[in-house]
Amino acid sequence: IPVFIVAGLLVHFVFLVSIFDIYFTSPLVHGMTPQQTSLPPPAKRLVLFVADGLRADSLYELNSNDTPQAPYLRGILENNGSWGISHTRVPTESRPGHVALIAGFYEDVSAVAKGWKENPVEFDSLFNESKYTWSWGSPDILPMFAKGATGDHVYTFCYTAESEDFGAQDAAKLDMWVFDHVKSFFNSSRSNQTLFSALNEEKVILFLHLLGIDTNGHAHRPNSREYKENIKKVDEGIKEIASMIDDFYGNDGKTAFILTSDHGMTDWGSHGAGHPSETLTPLIVWGAGVNYPQKVTSQFFEDSFLKEWKLENLKRLDVNQADIAPLMASLIGVPFPLNSVGTLPLEYLNNSAHFKAESMFTNAVQILEQFKVKMSQKKETTLSFLFTPFKPLSDSEQINFLKKTRLYIQQQKYDEAVSLCKTLINLALEGLSYYHTYDRLFLGLSIAAGFVGWTTYVILVIIKTHTNLTKTVQTNNKESALLFYCFAFVGMIIAFFLLIQTCPWTYYVYCLLPVPVWYAVVRELPVIRDLAANLLSLHIGQSIGFLLVCTLGIEILVFSFFYRSTLTIGLLVFAAWPAITQLWVQAKTTTLIWTLLCMLLAVFPLMPVVGREPNIPLVIAAGLLTFLISCFSLASLCKSENKYRNNEDVKVHFYQMLSIALSTYVVSSTHDSLKNKQGLPVFNQSISWMTLVCSSVLPLLSPTFLFQRLFSILLSLMSTYLLLSTGYEALFPLVLSGLMFAWINMEQEALQHYGLSFKPKLAVFNFAYATDITQFRQLHLDDVRRSFFFVFFIVTAFFGTGNIASVNSFDPASVYCFLTVFSPFMMGGLLVLKVVIPFVLVSCAFEAVQVTTQLSSKSLFLIVLVISDIMALHFFFLVKDYGSWLDIGTSISHYVLVMSLTIFMMLMNGLAQLLTTKRLELPRRTKHHS
Repeated sequence: IPVFIVAGLLVHFVFLVSIFDIYFTSPLVHGMTPQQTSLPPPAKRLVLFVADGLRADSLYELNSNDTPQAPYLRGILENNGSWGISHTRVPTESRPGHVALIAGFYEDVSAVAKGWKENPVEFDSLFNESKYTWSWGSPDILPMFAKGATGDHVYTFCYTAESEDFGAQDAAKLDMWVFDHVKSFFNSSRSNQTLFSALNEEKVILFLHLLGIDTNGHAHRPNSREYKENIKKVDEGIKEIASMIDDFYGNDGKTAFILTSDHGMTDWGSHGAGHPSETLTPLIVWGAGVNYPQKVTSQFFEDSFLKEWKLENLKRLDVNQADIAPLMASLIGVPFPLNSVGTLPLEYLNNSAHFKAESMFTNAVQILEQFKVKMSQKKETTLSFLFTPFKPLSDSEQINFLKKTRLYIQQQKYDEAVSLCKTLINLALEGLSYYHTYDRLFLGLSIAAGFVGWTTYVILVIIKTHTNLTKTVQTNNKESALLFYCFAFVGMIIAFFLLIQTCPWTYYVYCLLPVPVWYAVVRELPVIRDLAANLLSLHIGQSIGFLLVCTLGIEILVFSFFYRSTLTIGLLVFAAWPAITQLWVQAKTTTLIWTLLCMLLAVFPLMPVVGREPNIPLVIAAGLLTFLISCFSLASLCKSENKYRNNEDVKVHFYQMLSIALSTYVVSSTHDSLKNKQGLPVFNQSISWMTLVCSSVLPLLSPTFLFQRLFSILLSLMSTYLLLSTGYEALFPLVLSGLMFAWINMEQEALQHYGLSFKPKLAVFNFAYATDITQFRQLHLDDVRRSFFFVFFIVTAFFGTGNIASVNSFDPASVYCFLTVFSPFMMGGLLVLKVVIPFVLVSCAFEAVQVTTQLSSKSLFLIVLVISDIMALHFFFLVKDYGSWLDIGTSISHYVLVMSLTIFMMLMNGLAQLLTTKRLELPRRTKHHS
C-alpha cells in the first residue's frame, strides 16, 4: 500500500499544480520598444492622489442638508475639470488596483499564489518612464514601484507598518502624515538647490497614497462618521497641497492633478470581491491639458447615480481603471508603460484633434508591440504545420492598419484615424489572449485523461481488495509483457513529439502521466471481466438506480460549491432517509432527533454569508447555551454511579465550562471596548490566546469513553470558536455536533437493519480499545452511503456559514479578540482555524462511526477518494482565468479545496484519532493507608 499512497500523492500533486501552468501563467511579455508621441505635452508635472478604499458614491453624494462631502473637489468638478467613474477589476485589493493605475495592466494572474505583498514579475510603470517620481504613503504599496524601476529616480517616503491599526483612535492621521511630509518636502527644496532644480524639470510625478480612508472603512464601515470625516480631511489636504504646488511653480499652468482610488468597499467594510460598491471608484482630473466641465442636457447611464448626486448636467466620463495610465502618460509626454493594456480616454484631453489622433496611434502601436512579441514567442515553440495564427491580425493586416491610420492623420481625417486605432487596439488585445491560451485545450485533455484513468484504477482497487465481488485471477506473463511494451511505445512517441517542439518540461509530465495510469488500469482486465459478469447477473434496474443516485449525490455536492442553498436540499433528503429505508420502525426516538437536527442545520446555508453585520448578542446566547448544556452533562456525569468515573474527570469538565464562560465574557467586553474606541484590552487578549492554546490540550485529559470524549472535544473547540465569531455562526458548531451525535447512533441502527453486525453498547464504548479490533468486515453497498454522508458533512462544515468568498474578502472583525493591528498572515491563520473547527467535529464523529461499525478506515478512505476525484474533474473544467477576481479566486479555491480534500481528510483522520484515542494522565496524589 505505501506504493499506492506515494503514487496517489504524486498524481494529485501533478493535477493540483497543473492548473497554475494551464490557466495561470503570466500574460506579461518582455522585449517591446517604448512608444511615445512626438508632439509636445500639455503638462510638465503630474500630481496623483490615490485615496485608498474611497467609494465613488461616498465622494460624489451630497449630505442630508445638500452640502457636498468634499466641498473643494465638488467645486473642481463643477468649475475646473472633468469627472467620471473608474471601473476597477477584481480583486479589489490595493496592490492590483495600484498596478492598474500606474502600470496600466490588470493584476498578473500568476500573482494568485503571491498574496498582497509584491508583483511576482518585473513590469514597467509610469514612474519608471518619468524623469523623477516622489511618492509618500504606505509601506505596502510604494516599494513595489521603486523596486521595478531602472536607475535611481523613484523616491519613496513611508510610515511604519505598525501605524495601520484597525483598533486605533483615528486612522486619518495616516493621511495627515502624508500631507505634512509633502509640505515640508517642498519647503526644504527652497534651501536645497539640487532638489529645487530636479522639481523644476519636465516629466515629474508626485504620488500621494492616502490610506486613512481604507483603514477607517475596515474598522468602522463606510457609512460611519469616521469614514466621512476622513473624506473631509482628505478634501482639505488636497486643497492645501494643490494651492501650495501652484504657488511653488508661480501658477505656470503646467501642472495636471488626478484624484482617484484603487478600489471601493462594501457596506460591511471589506473589499476584494466584485460588488459595485467595491469596483466603482471616483476619478477627478483637472489642471494642464484637461477638459473643462462639459454641460449636457441629458446623458444615459444604466445606474441612477447622476440623479442621486445631482450631477445630471455635467458630462460624466467613465473609464476602465487601466485607462488612467495612458491618460497620465499622454498629459506629461512620457512613453506609455510597456505592458499597459489601457485605451487613452480622449474626452478628458483638452488638446488639438491632431494631438489626440497621434496619441491614440501611439497607444495602438504600443499594444500591437505586445501582440507581436507574444506571437513570435508562440511561433518559435510550435511545429510550422501545426501553427494556426490569429487570422484578423496577420502580418499583412497589421501593415494595412498602420498605413491607413498614418494616411488618415496626414489627410487630417482625425476622427477616422481614432476609430481605426480603437479597432486595432481591440484586435490586438483579443490576439494577446488567443496566443496566451493557445495550448490550453491540449493540456486540459491530457490532464482529464489522467484523472479518469486514476479514478477507474482506484475503483478497481476497492473492488479487488475490499469486496468479495471478484475471484482472484492469475495473470498471463506473456500478455503483461506485451502490454508493457505497447504502453512504453506510446510514451516514447509522445515524448518525441514534445521534444521536437522544445516544450517546457512540465508539458512532459502532463502528457506522459496518463500512460502509466492507464497501463495500471488495463493490467486489471481480469478484474474488470469478473466485475462485468457479476453486474450482468444483477437486476439491471437496480444497478442503473444505484448509478443514478450516486451521480445525483455528486452533482448536488458540486452545485453546493456555487449555491449554498443546495446543501439545504441535501440535508432535507437526509432528514427523510430513515423513512425511505424503513429505519424508523426500529428506532423511533433516534430517528426523530436525527430528522429535527437535519432540519435545524438546513437553516444555516440559507442565511446570508457571515461577517456582514456583527451580532454580538447571538454569540453571547450561543455561549450561554453551550454553558447550560455542559451543566446538564456535568450533572448527569455526577449522578451516574459509574464505576469508571473519578474526580479528575469532573475537574476537567469543570475547567472546560469555565473556559466557555470566560470566552463569552471576552467577546462581549472586547466588542464594547472597540466600540468606545478604547482599543483591545490586554487582559482580554491574553485570555483569548490562552484559551486557544488550552483548547488543544484539555480534551486529551478527559476519559476516552465515546460520548464523554466527543463532548469534551466539542466544549474545547467551542470556546475558541466563540472568540472568532461575530454573529449567528456561533450556533453552527452546536447544531452540527448535535447532528453528529445523532449520526453515530443512526449508523448503529443501520448496521442492525442490514444485519451486518451486533450492536455494541455505545454508552460504555471506549475509543482507547477500539483500535485493537482486528475483525474488519468487507465493504457493503451501504458503506458507499456512509462515505457520501461524511463528504457531505465535510462540505456542509465548510459552506454552512459562508463560502470561500467570505474568506478571501475577509472581515477583520472576527479576529479582534486576538489582535487589531493589520497582519495578513496572523489574521489569515486565525480565519483558517475558524474554518477548520467544524471539520474537526465532523472528522471525530466519522472516526467514531468507523470504529463502531467495524470498518477499516482505508476502505472508506478509498471511497471518499473516488468521490472527491470525480468532483475535482468537474472543477478542473470550471476554473476561470477571466472575469472578476472573485470568480477567479473562487474557481481556484474550489479546485484546490477538492484536490486537497483527500490529503486534508488524511490529516483530519490522524488528528481525530489523536483527539479520540490518546489520553494524558495527570500526576495523581497517592493515598497512604496507615
